Amino acid sequence: MEKTTAKTAKEKKSPEAQIKEAYITYLLEHGQAPASVFKFAKLLKMKEEDFYNYYNSFEGVESAIWTDIFGETKSRLDQDKTYIQYSVREKLLAFYFTWLEVLKSNRSYIQYSLQQIKEKKSLDPTVLKGFKSAFKQYAEELMSEGKETDEVVARPVISDRYADLLWMQAMFLLNFWQKDTSKGFERTDAAVEKAVNLFFDLIGKSALDSMLDFAKFIYQNK
Repeated sequence: MEKTTAKTAKEKKSPEAQIKEAYITYLLEHGQAPASVFKFAKLLKMKEEDFYNYYNSFEGVESAIWTDIFGETKSRLDQDKTYIQYSVREKLLAFYFTWLEVLKSNRSYIQYSLQQIKEKKSLDPTVLKGFKSAFKQYAEELMSEGKETDEVVARPVISDRYADLLWMQAMFLLNFWQKDTSKGFERTDAAVEKAVNLFFDLIGKSALDSMLDFAKFIYQNK
């Protein structure tokens, strides 16, 4: 066992992982991105052209970091044997709470990245596109499952936008967490529960839906 552990510790990280780790370290130590890919590659003792074999820019590195955060979150959920038994509402809650734990372990970088995003004033930041795509695919899978279990009501036009609404919800929670100064981010935890419950209350079957179903039944059987 000790030999295996020692061997694992000596295993070299992939070039992609080395670049991402070094980039985060540079940002946090200098408060800004490297002056050029050439200078950054030199710090890593690699040729500039080798950097471009993996990423086409620093934005590409940042995008990969954000996508990795989603991947780590999903991986933890997949390893939880009880997750598959959850309702769709519970799965979304589990995702957010797990995501926030992953974010917390990278909080310094996340704070820096979000500040840069705000300064650029982009409505669809390039560095979040990979994460956004992965999240929306996950959200669409949840909504599809929810329709099968009747937790989610399919409504004309709006039900096709549920994944977009969940993306907006995720960004709201991310910004809330960024500003949260409460102990253990307790306020963010409360915000997650309230936001998720409200969302499912709105997209689930309501009294109005029951009334419409009943009216339709009466009309068809009069």
